[in-house]
Amino acid sequence: MPTSRSAPRRALIVGGSLAGLLAGNLLHRAGWAVTMCERTSGVLEGRGAGITILPGLIEGFRAAGASETEESLGVVLPARIALDRDGRIVAERPFRQVMTSWRRLYESLKDAFPAERYLSGVTLERLEQTGEVVTGHFSGGRKLEAELLIGADGLRSAVRMQLAPEVKPYYPGYIAWRCLADERALSAQTHATLFNRYSVCVAPGEQGIGYAVPGADHSAEPGRRQYNVVWYHPVPDNEELAGLQTDDSGRHHPYGIPPSLIRAQVRKEMTQLAHRVLAPQFAEAVERARLVFFQPIVDLELPRLVFGRVVIIGDAAFVARPHVAMGVPKAAGDALSLVDALAGSDGDYPAALREFEGRRLRIGAAIVEHGRYLGSYMEAQSGSPEERRLADARRIPEQVMLETAAWVDYERLAAAPA
Repeated sequence: MPTSRSAPRRALIVGGSLAGLLAGNLLHRAGWAVTMCERTSGVLEGRGAGITILPGLIEGFRAAGASETEESLGVVLPARIALDRDGRIVAERPFRQVMTSWRRLYESLKDAFPAERYLSGVTLERLEQTGEVVTGHFSGGRKLEAELLIGADGLRSAVRMQLAPEVKPYYPGYIAWRCLADERALSAQTHATLFNRYSVCVAPGEQGIGYAVPGADHSAEPGRRQYNVVWYHPVPDNEELAGLQTDDSGRHHPYGIPPSLIRAQVRKEMTQLAHRVLAPQFAEAVERARLVFFQPIVDLELPRLVFGRVVIIGDAAFVARPHVAMGVPKAAGDALSLVDALAGSDGDYPAALREFEGRRLRIGAAIVEHGRYLGSYMEAQSGSPEERRLADARRIPEQVMLETAAWVDYERLAAAPA
């Protein structure tokens, strides 16, 4: 990617997950000296999360130096089905998609970034801006300067908390259980129904999504793959959620409890509940999962993305409900748009950042809004009996099947009149 002689020499990225790596690789390939600071020590873990490869994602990864194709990244699924509570197929359509894992994408990008420029176990404590330089003060007394700082540090962004502390996540009253089972752990009957199709369970008051992803060794060969379940379940924002986030020692983990600390009783009750409320095929996959964790679903959107020479991208800026499957494609779009704006700025970086902000604010807001639409049924489960009745009346299994994690032209959606 071309760059002008007046381009800044230094970029500092806070956050070394997918959004940070996408931006960092793109800037490095454009001739910038990039330093990436990740607060977690060692290798990041995606906890086995499945990822839908939507249009534009492969192009973003290839531009960032990861030589990948859809087939090299994941498992090809040719169709979609919807199951009811009893496990009957109530809708089916050809619908080609490729599914991969967070870890597969992370390792591909991490391998492309200069290892000596990736700093682990480094926590941002505060920011300063003076003239044309932004300074990050990090744990251990480390101080780093750059002409541009990118906040790519996710939902719990330290950058956002310093620059826009008033923006808080909104919890709509439901969680997502995520369960990962080895392919060979499933019965032959369940495997035949679920494994080679993207499956949606449309049960009263619940929603499940399941699909195959590469195995622990990234293999997409039959027999070596894994099955990923995402189960949306209503949990009011009260003592019940706090109880799920409390470990055996009594410690509360409000920002996410590690899988290994989820209490055995919580997992047992979750498995029993799955057999009561989900299709039997989904309940089996939940019961036989080797990895189980959950995330409270939240929305978050910033009213601005640029603060002087600091710009915020990815989930640090906009968090959309996972029904849209746009977390990684959104991060790729942010990174590509930012680097393109900088490359064409002829050294006028404030103007480039304003251009980037104008593009991505509208798109980020459109993605969040579409996530709210797709999650409205689950949000209604924490509402009044009338709200639940109306939500049930509007719910069409085939529509849920076709709209979940499907490609949407968000640029067009963002440009449409309100």
